[in-house]
Amino acid sequence: MSAPHAAQGTAARGGATLSQKILSRASGLEHVVPGQIVDGRVDLAMCHEQGAQAVLPFHQMEAKKVWDVDRVVVAIDHWVPASTEGAAQLHQILRHFAQEQGLKHFYDVGNHGICHQILAEHGWVVPGDLAVGTDSHTNMLGAMGAFAVGIGPTEYAAVLALGKIWLKVPSSIKVEVKGKLAKGVYAKDLVLRTIGEVRCDGARYKAIEYAGPTISSLSMSERFTLCNMTTEMGAKAGMVPPDSKTFEFLEKIAKHEMHPLYPDADATYERTVHLDVDGLEPQVACPYSPDNVRPISALVKEHVKVGQVFLGSCTNARMDDLREAARIFKGEKVAPHVRFIVSPASTSIYRQCLKEGLIELFTDGGAVFTNSSCSACFGGNMGILAPDEACASSSNRNFPGRMGAKEAKIYLMSPAAVALTAIRGEISDPREVL
Repeated sequence: MSAPHAAQGTAARGGATLSQKILSRASGLEHVVPGQIVDGRVDLAMCHEQGAQAVLPFHQMEAKKVWDVDRVVVAIDHWVPASTEGAAQLHQILRHFAQEQGLKHFYDVGNHGICHQILAEHGWVVPGDLAVGTDSHTNMLGAMGAFAVGIGPTEYAAVLALGKIWLKVPSSIKVEVKGKLAKGVYAKDLVLRTIGEVRCDGARYKAIEYAGPTISSLSMSERFTLCNMTTEMGAKAGMVPPDSKTFEFLEKIAKHEMHPLYPDADATYERTVHLDVDGLEPQVACPYSPDNVRPISALVKEHVKVGQVFLGSCTNARMDDLREAARIFKGEKVAPHVRFIVSPASTSIYRQCLKEGLIELFTDGGAVFTNSSCSACFGGNMGILAPDEACASSSNRNFPGRMGAKEAKIYLMSPAAVALTAIRGEISDPREVL
């Protein structure tokens, strides 16, 4: 599919943000404003195991067929393979529903990955889309220049039946970033720094819109990381306007026509956050909140010990993340009394790791390399923490009980910092070895 060269917006008036432009298009309205309620036509609907909870209300609505089987994606990703009887029942409900409805785009155990990564890899969300999913980190797909939101199972049931969703237009916060990330400093550090500034409730039901020369320089994978963790700011959506990198990424995989939109030059934002990453050092979100952010040097001085290290999640388990961690871990060993769990974000990433020898590299050093799934991130499948344990993680949340016991401590950081921490057994600065 060739890259489009101009936006085909429907909002004739000036002053519209990207989220306003997209919701104008989705609702067929010339212009929308923050606080307005719209009926948006959905371009893509995704569910994981939570989608099983939508099946009963779907039938209670007396819906007979999904509105468009080509716009529905099901991806089993949290308990893979099923680790409890309850998980097995959720999987069974989804398989039966997919068969009943003729849902062709079903990513079952064995041909799978984390739902957001599946959507990204296979081009299911494109610029200008309104996309919904039964996971709070559906925001990640906003890196495509889309309005991508997490919704509950009852809302999802209505979307399946009608292909529409009732939404309030959010106000927008612009995050303008300049400067160059130093070696050993990554998009994860940038988003943690942003969360520290905005706070976990600072963007509640707002749209985060990234802009600036630093954002333009980032890869799509790095933009996915940024948009993924807008959820931890309370945001309804997180977005990066599309550019040549977006179109190049989607050119051969886009599943439907792109309709890119862009914010107006005079768009009105509720707030603009200005960040300069020149001189930014690696960041760590400390227990028990993603906005409890400190520079890594402070943690290094305190010699914070960990018992588990997790490299995975929809935030940071793509190929560039695993390669960067492998650069540091090559020829090394996991520290005594530390478990190192590595979980790729999709089966295709797993296969690429196999080709490049990364599975052998990690396992030779004492790590556990798992199949692709949400893994230890959500505390429901593997890598559960005991009350007195601490974990260094490349994931997105560290609230009490996120990975097991509510007393366990989770420190969020980049894949590179995670890898070095696995080697040393205490939180460490990747700049020391890069």
